[in-house]
Formats: sequence, structure tokens, C-alpha cells
Amino acid sequence: MPQSVVRRPRPVVQAAVEAGRLVWWTAYYLVRWIAEGGHRRGRAERLPRLAELLRGYLMRMGPLYMKAGQVLGTQSGLLPKTATEEFRAFFSELPPMPEADLRRILDRELPVAVDEAFVSFEWQPVAVGSVAQVHWALLRGGAEVAVKVVKSGVRERLEASSWLVEKLLAAGHALVPALRGYDLPGHFAELRPLLVGQCDMRQEAKWQAEFSLNFREHPFLRVPQVHDTLCGDGVLVMEYVHGTRGQDAALAGNPRPILARRLQDAFYSMVFFHGLFHVDPHPGNVMFDPEGRIVLLDFGLVGRLSADDKWRLTAFYYACIRRQWDVAVRRFVRAFVARPERLEHDHPGHAEALADVLRKHFEVETSRWSTMAFFDDATRLLRDHGCRISTRFSLLALSLLTGEGFVSQTDPGIDLFRNAQKFTDRFSPYLSAELRERFEREIGGLSPRSLAAGRDARRHLVAPTHLDRYVLPSAFPLIVEGATGSRLTDLDGNEYIDLSCGYGPHILGYAHPTAVQATQAAMTMGAVNALGNPAEFRLAKLIACAFGRDSKVVLSNSGTEAVQMALRLARARTGRQRVAKFEGHYHGFSDQSLVSSLFRYSGDPRRPDPVGNSAGMQRSVVADTLVLQYGDRASLDRVVEHAGSLACVILEPMPVAMADFDAAFLAELREVCSREGVLVVYDEVVTGFRVHFGGAQHLAGVEPDLTCLGKVIGGGLPCGAVVGRPDVVEVARTTGDPFMDLDSRAFLGGTMSGNSVTAAAGAAVLEHLRTHPDIYRDLHRKTEWLSRELEAHAADRSIPCKVKGTRSIFSITFDHAAPRLVRDRLSGSNFKANLALSYYMRKYGVYLPELHTMMLSAAHSDDDLKNVSQAFAHSIEDMADDGFFVT
Repeated sequence: MPQSVVRRPRPVVQAAVEAGRLVWWTAYYLVRWIAEGGHRRGRAERLPRLAELLRGYLMRMGPLYMKAGQVLGTQSGLLPKTATEEFRAFFSELPPMPEADLRRILDRELPVAVDEAFVSFEWQPVAVGSVAQVHWALLRGGAEVAVKVVKSGVRERLEASSWLVEKLLAAGHALVPALRGYDLPGHFAELRPLLVGQCDMRQEAKWQAEFSLNFREHPFLRVPQVHDTLCGDGVLVMEYVHGTRGQDAALAGNPRPILARRLQDAFYSMVFFHGLFHVDPHPGNVMFDPEGRIVLLDFGLVGRLSADDKWRLTAFYYACIRRQWDVAVRRFVRAFVARPERLEHDHPGHAEALADVLRKHFEVETSRWSTMAFFDDATRLLRDHGCRISTRFSLLALSLLTGEGFVSQTDPGIDLFRNAQKFTDRFSPYLSAELRERFEREIGGLSPRSLAAGRDARRHLVAPTHLDRYVLPSAFPLIVEGATGSRLTDLDGNEYIDLSCGYGPHILGYAHPTAVQATQAAMTMGAVNALGNPAEFRLAKLIACAFGRDSKVVLSNSGTEAVQMALRLARARTGRQRVAKFEGHYHGFSDQSLVSSLFRYSGDPRRPDPVGNSAGMQRSVVADTLVLQYGDRASLDRVVEHAGSLACVILEPMPVAMADFDAAFLAELREVCSREGVLVVYDEVVTGFRVHFGGAQHLAGVEPDLTCLGKVIGGGLPCGAVVGRPDVVEVARTTGDPFMDLDSRAFLGGTMSGNSVTAAAGAAVLEHLRTHPDIYRDLHRKTEWLSRELEAHAADRSIPCKVKGTRSIFSITFDHAAPRLVRDRLSGSNFKANLALSYYMRKYGVYLPELHTMMLSAAHSDDDLKNVSQAFAHSIEDMADDGFFVT
């Protein structure tokens, strides 16, 4: 529709009116209170009347003040019931705007006339809030919709009110020394854009769409879908949901304790997993649909936590749960305090006092948990030390305060702290004492010799890959006596169908005759290394031919070495120093490769910041790495932006963590890098010769400049290789002139690289794969069948589970969402269930690695897969009975 002229009061005039309103109504209600003798009444009589007058005052003061009333309406644990009943009027009993204003706004904001957009429109609102009101309407296709319209004059009132509050806080800060420690002007300056931004329905539509995606497959929470084409700056059109109002939870069809627990779980999911949370989750913004699901509404006030925020918050929480108070204090300061370096440098005595606060709330008074009480004590302590809580965590505190108040109203008997522990325990990287004791009993009874051998080995051996796995250690590592085909046998004689394949090398199965015979023959011929040998030549030729007859090959001893070689070749060939890599892509354990690769992610998802994933990493290497996002076209722009300093971009063309590839993105990246003179390096250490004879690049139809290989090409023995463009790989070949070599050639050493035993085994396996292409087709068929079977078993039991699998590689994640990014996949996964699944499966004769990608080999028979399927079905049934999944 044509835009009509909107006459708005000038800001100065509106602010003056707002100031007059503040003075008048404050004086009016204060005089009434004094005239009634309210200050002389007893507490039981005084508080209800004070609440009544305060409700009237906040109502007359406008939308900014009504928000305070909505928060107070949830605080039944802090205020008498009669008082909270007064404030609950702010959830639904607010005045609508005049119909004439409504018609004018719809005429201005909708893309077409009302009678063209809707078959029917109900002019009487079904709900009225402090900022907007909601109307029922019917689309021409027959769909019912809710039309949310910002009330006339609200934006101007919010702008004027917030301006006035900002000035009052600044005056208070200047005139009242006791207030300065709170830095209220600083807090409010950061909050003000959010408060005024509630009137932007286009932004709210974006927030709502993101929340809807986050909870898309959640078992008991839903977010209405937005109709984008009908939305405007002041109008939001969304799916209409029939149901019960949040304040009428008793009518929702589920017992109150279940509803309360689910509400708290939903709030915590937003914070700990999504990092996008509803700041205003009071009963007026929540419904329960006819199936008893929670329906979340009104996304005008939203807070966001960065990946760093979520990591610090989670690390702080688990330190408290484990009562590591010194650690918890350090993490609290880093997570919650604005300018933490000031507190650590100027106030060294803060630690002991803060530890006392944490003990009080996380150990002594857990049965009476209150977010408000915790933040009040922490804020007071920080104020005494001249510091304050950061604004984003003030928003989080407000969200939890409101949400926990609603939860407690829904079920007054709920133990908030205990329920929070149950929630976080499902996603904890730690085994609970109860679970550890159970597995020690069950697995200890099954494999006593294996566990004893592992404990004894630790006296001499540190094994970060298995016994002492980094970050997520295996509590009950498997100790293997022998392996054949698809089977492992532990020291106690227990046999397991193996789903690890040694993390990739054993594509033909363990002890395959092809590899065994080649290895034995090479050993009898002397196990040659650091000298040329025919097996080395055969292996190099097989690899080169798989990637094009002109390709050149350099052999190494591992995938990590291959990556290091490729990066050195790229720097030497281009004369540039920087490397770009993709978030969540793993390239081995070198400093460059571990940047943003495993568990830590930082910065905006579309422009990630580099972060180390290990102690001891060289900080300059981390800082100088450009981190990109796989599948995001914005990353291509960043390559162009930094092309002048980039030697190469390295990535997994088929990220193993996601078990899929984006062919269109790979082609665009190839085109951009070719144009900018940046080399493309594919890490196919896992996927090379496993998903195709060659690698994932053959499936995608995109050719890099260099490819890193490992795993399969060693035939079960340590091996790596770099293969690619002759002009790049030739940089590793001597010029014959020592001075020229030092100036222009890359040194790639390796005493055991190309040794005759490894090369013989690798060449034999690759030759077998080349002459038996049906192996790849069969592995693909088996992977797809098993993935479908596992997902079906989970669906039959209503267990949120995602199985991603293709071409022998698959992963299992217990999660209701379908995250696109690795950082989101890790943050929402039920770690406890993933970890426990591996131990439950052992009872049924299947070994799968804890929290790791799983693989199939050519040795896995159809009967093996049927046994795996049944073991999974039995395991998740046992786990559901043991309370691993949300209900």
C-alpha cells in the first residue's frame, strides 16, 4: 500500500511530556499512599495495597514500565500471592489501541489492503500486550493466522521513556556515590536499543524464524511459523495456535510438575545450546497447545550469547557443580564481569569473597535456589570492588529470573536447582558417580582383565588417542588381544563387532589377506627405509593415477605430517604466509591444524575468530589463521578480502563430523581461489580411498591443488601422502644447487616415509580396491541401510536422534535439532547419552568409539549389520528406561 504520512511528536516535545507524566503520576500515587496511611499499616495489609497502587502507576506510565510489572507478576517466590495476582494483569488485561488507529496502521504496513490479504479479520484483539496487540485472521488458502500490530504511539513512548530514564540514571550516578558501583548508565545505554527495538516487527520476524529453526523438531516445544510476505515494520503475521494461556497451566492437559520441568528445560536449551534466549518468558508470552506442547511467543526482547560466552558459562557451571571453587571464581570473572582484567589486577582479594558467594548458592542453599539472590550477592560483591556484571549476562539474569518465576508458579514444589542439574547432567562431559559405578560393575564384570591391563599400562604409557583421550577421556577403554575381519577380541575373550575401523585405515577389515601377505613379504625382504624401493614406487604411482596421471606424490608417515607438508609447499610456492581453514575441520594435531577444530569456537558464526584447542599452541600461529565457515558464501568474500596474504585454504571437502559435502560451495571456492591465486588444499586423510577410489573430490567433481591422504593408503600401517599439481609438489624436489634449494625449495623430511613395509601394504590394498570397485557400492548400500534402521529404532521410541551416514562413514547424535554448523552440533548434543551408548552396546557385542565418527569396512556382513541394528534397539530401550532422554 502507498505509504501515508505519519506525524509524530518531535523528540524534545515527547520527552518533555514523558517527564511531566513521570512527575505527575509519581506525585499522585505517592500522595494517595500517604493519604491512605499505607505506611502505617501492618505488612499483611500494606503489601497488597502497595501492589495495587504500583500496578496502577506502572500501567499509566506506559510500555517501558509495564515490563517491570510483568516481571513482578512471575515472582510468587518473592512476593505474596495477592501481590503477584495484581501484577499478573500485565499478562493479558492491558488496553488495546482505538480501532481507527489499528485500521490506519494496517493500511500503512500491509503490502495489500486488509480485505485482499485476509478472507476474514477479527477487529477485536485476542491478546493485548504492553507493546503490541494480536488479532485473529484467515488467509485465502484457509490458514488461520495471528496478526501482531504495534500499538499506536508505543515507539514514541518507548523512545521518550528510555531517554528520560537514561538521564535520570546519569543524574543519580553523578549525585549519589552509592549508586556509582552499579554503573547503571552504562547498563542502560546497552539495554536501550533492545527496549526500543521491540517495535521492529521485521527484526522480530527474523528472531522468531531463528527460534523456530532451533526448536524445529523439539519433542515438547514449538514456535509458530512466520508469513514473511505479509510482515511490515509494525506488523507481524504468523501461524495461529489454539491453546491454553500460560497463566492457566492447570488447564493445559499435562500435570503441573511435567510442565514446569519442561519449561525450565526449554529455557536452559536456549541459553546453553542455542545462545539465543527469550528475555521476557512470562506467562503472557507462553501457551500450551492441545497436545500439551509449550508454544513460545513474542520475540521482541531477545538476548544472544556468543560461542565464547556459552563456553565460559558452561565451564563456570560445571566447576561449581564439581565444587572446584578456585576454578569457578576464575571462570566467573572471565564469564560475567565487565572488564575482568581490572578486577584481577586491582583487587586480588576478591577471590575468597567470591568463592564464599558461590559456595552459598551452589552448595549450601541449593534447595532454595534463586537466580535473583545469586546475582544480587554477586553484584553487591563486584560493586564493592568497583566492578559490575556485563550487560549480556544482566539480560540472561532477567530472563532466568522471569522464567524461573513462571516455572515456580506452574509447580510451586519444583526444586529448580535439582532439575537444572538433571538437565545439565544429560549434556555433561563428565560421567556421574552413579553412572560410573554402574559401568564399573557391568563392564568390569565383562572385561576385568582388560580394565586391569589399562590401569597397569598407565604407570608407563600416556596414550592420548585411547587410554588418555584428550578432553573427552574414555572411562572404560577397550584393550584388544586380536582383530580379524569385522571383529575385535579383548583380553577377556569377549568378541565385538567393530564400528571404528581403527578410525579409518581398515577399509577391507582387520588382518585382510591382501595386506597381511604384502606386509610379511616386505618384512622378509628387509623392511627398507630411507632408501628407494619398488613398493614405494608402486604406491606413489597408484595414488598419482587415482588423481590424474600428471599428479605428483610425496609420502609421509601420517595424516598430520601430510598436512604440515602441504602447508609448507603452499607457502613456498606462493611466497605468502597465512593459511585459511574452516571451523570444525580437523587436520591433525599440529598448531595450525588445531585452530578452531575440535571443541572451542569463537566469534560470529559467519566471521569466526581463531581459537586454540590445546594448551601449548603457539599463539602467533593461532592469531594469524583465517577461520571460515563451510557452506557459507560469506566465507568466499573473506577469501577475496585476505587473498593478498593467503598461501592456501585447507578444508575437508566432506567434513567427517557432518558426513556430507556441498558440491556447489566447493566449486565456488575453487573458482574464487583460482582467480585470486590462492591454493586449495583438500584434507582427505579420512575420506581418501574410503568414500571413493581417490576421494570425496571425485564425488563432488571439484579438483584441488593439493590433497592430503592417510589412513587407508597405509594398508593398516602408519602412512600419509600429499598428491597434486606437479608445479606445486615439485617445490619439494631439489634443484641440484644448495643455494637455490634454500631460497626456493621446501624441505620435507621423514626417515620412515615410503618405507617398504608400509608401502607394500598400502599398494596391495589400493590395488585390491582398484580392481574391486563394487566394494564402494556395497559400502554405500550398507551405510544407508544401517542409518535408516538406527533412525527408525529411535523414532519408534520417540527418542530425538539423528543418524548421518554415507559411503561407510556415519555418526549418531541424540539431539532434537538439525544443526548446520559444527559448533551448533556440539553444543546441543546429549553427550551423556552418546557416551553411554557405547557402553550399553558392549553388552550386546558391539564396539563403537565414544563420541566419535563410526565406520564400516568391506568385512562387515549383512548379518553383522542386523546384529548392530538390534544391539542399538536394545541399548536405547535400556537407556530410555534409565532416564537418559527428555520426556
